[in-house]
Amino acid sequence: MAAEGDGPAILVTNDDGVRSEGIDALCEVLKELGTVYVVAPDRERSAASHSLTLTHPLRVEKLAPRVYSVDGTPTDCVNLGVNGILRGKKIELIVSGINKGANLGDDITYSGTVSAAIEGTLLGIPSIAVSLVTRNRFRFDAAADVALSVTRRVMEQGLPEDTLLNVNVPNVAKKEIRGIRLTRQGKRVYDDLIVEKRDPRGRKYYWIGGDHLRSEDVPGSDLEAVEQNFVSITPIHLDLTNYAALRTLRKWDW
Repeated sequence: MAAEGDGPAILVTNDDGVRSEGIDALCEVLKELGTVYVVAPDRERSAASHSLTLTHPLRVEKLAPRVYSVDGTPTDCVNLGVNGILRGKKIELIVSGINKGANLGDDITYSGTVSAAIEGTLLGIPSIAVSLVTRNRFRFDAAADVALSVTRRVMEQGLPEDTLLNVNVPNVAKKEIRGIRLTRQGKRVYDDLIVEKRDPRGRKYYWIGGDHLRSEDVPGSDLEAVEQNFVSITPIHLDLTNYAALRTLRKWDW
């Protein structure tokens, strides 16, 4: 994955696992910009959100030069990569992906891909999350080109404080991508499906996971952009304060 290279140190991670085709495609293009280090989960950790492992030790395996596998979450990988494995190196940028599937609308609250970029932002490092909007027949070439372009721009311009970029790329041929839109977070609507079954010993078990039913009509949203074959780039601010609600609450008689 990561080959010999010079220039700025770039940390790459994901939530699909260190052997995912998406992380391979991402590393290949980012070599053009610097030295790529991979610290990624040893298996798929989708929907891990911003979980950090505190109850047991983490194991690290070096798979190749500058490629490390961790038996933890994407957040673990970023924290361990910056403060442990690569301690002493100045990491200039963190890129998470290319994720096998969209991270649009409310998905970002569950996403391990986005949470890895959140962790990088908390550590003061410019961070980007890149996702491919499909569940099958992945076209990583177009998404990799977009990731390279966005990464180059961020390395040149920097990012506003306390902000990461959530990038979603339509799963179409390069020539079919209509451009880039700066977007706001949209709103997906799911059916809250819980599947109940029984194992061979008669004990109940459950699968959690609903299907995407529709998207709310939010002008300028990430969902609207990708549906129209535009790349969506949403700046995400880590300050979660609802300032409108704060103004309202200050009027209450406390």
